Amino acid sequence: MNRRYSPVFVITPSNAMLLLLAFGCVLLFTSGWRLGRRIVLVSLALIFIAGFLPLGHLLLLPLEERFAPWQPTNRSPAGIIVLGGASETPVTLARGQLSLNESAERMSEGVMLARRYPSAKLVFTGGDGGLLGGHGNESDDAENLFVRLGVPRSQLVLERNSRNTYENAGLVAKAVQPKAGEVWLLVTSAWHMPRAVGCFRRAGFNVTPYPVDYRTRGWSDIYRPFGAVSEGLRRTDIAVKEWTGLLVYRWLGYTGDIFPGV
Repeated sequence: MNRRYSPVFVITPSNAMLLLLAFGCVLLFTSGWRLGRRIVLVSLALIFIAGFLPLGHLLLLPLEERFAPWQPTNRSPAGIIVLGGASETPVTLARGQLSLNESAERMSEGVMLARRYPSAKLVFTGGDGGLLGGHGNESDDAENLFVRLGVPRSQLVLERNSRNTYENAGLVAKAVQPKAGEVWLLVTSAWHMPRAVGCFRRAGFNVTPYPVDYRTRGWSDIYRPFGAVSEGLRRTDIAVKEWTGLLVYRWLGYTGDIFPGV
């Protein structure tokens, strides 16, 4: 889910590096200029490491490789669960046109699976991701997109109240009440799949991972530097946020393992 105004602002690596650099620059004009010079050098080194070197890839790959891509079997799934986080609801509301972000594969793969398995329910889970509300509801965006792409409304199940992955799992489990032996595919970003699977397992829902939205090409990426510092910082931010989320969710009891796997 998108949290655009988050209390973890200062622990996002790129934000923390910029704040550290700014602090060092301020100290350069005070009696603490020697300390300021060290801080500036350290912050620039961190920006170089996270922005150009493949640190982001190194942090993302264990997350993305935790679950293998789903292989179809003779058993049709009972349902396809798509986690929110792919729509930019404030932009959609402002422009009157659906706006998707870089996680759009969650939506497109969900539609393709629903059309491939017309007897399976297509479940979308996601509400208002803003901390203070008022950002629009992701389920409205999903419903409009799915129907426009040919998914019958009778095939849809929309869970509109969840605000995070833990609530996604609990509220979907209550809504669909899965039966023993059924196959339910969970569609979300590959780097987010371990935390998502952990939450669904905690809710007593044994889902089958269907990872999408890969940001890496494989382990060879650990030798591939970034061509733009902004891209390297972006990958590092995503990975650090997800690893932090895994630790926090385990500490809160939202998952049963620090790093859920097969």
